[in-house]
Amino acid sequence: MHHYEHFWLDPKFWVAVSFVIFVLLVGRTLWSKATAALDARADAVRAELAEATRLREEAEAMRRQAEAERAAATAEAEALITRAQAEAQRLADATAAEAEASAKRRERMAMDRIAAAEASAVAEVRHAAAEIATAAAQEVIATRLDAQADAAMVDRAVADLPKALRAA
Repeated sequence: MHHYEHFWLDPKFWVAVSFVIFVLLVGRTLWSKATAALDARADAVRAELAEATRLREEAEAMRRQAEAERAAATAEAEALITRAQAEAQRLADATAAEAEASAKRRERMAMDRIAAAEASAVAEVRHAAAEIATAAAQEVIATRLDAQADAAMVDRAVADLPKALRAA
């Protein structure tokens, strides 16, 4: 084996130094590329996480909005139902009041017709009674009064005429 006076003169030393320098340069390049790749991957993961967080927040906002819209729609539907029930009740009350008023009008018209029929019947009875009384008086007068009694009755009626006119 050959010994050199100084170790830096030994070619093995320079091969070793070159190898170490090569490993350092390649290692540094590989390390920077590996760290850059890992950093890029970490940035991509962060971006994906940020996107997922943003999407989750949007989904939560959309869910809250949908719940609010559903609550508003439910409240509006309940208000519509309440208004419809109130309107139906008002219509039912109005219809009942109209039916009652109509029944009272018909009852009043029937009572008016009955009263008119009674008045007509009373007038007919009075007229018939007057005709019967007139016919009976004519018959009584015709059968009981002769000319002399007739003259006495006329004289008496003429004598009572001024007193009857003052009374009227």
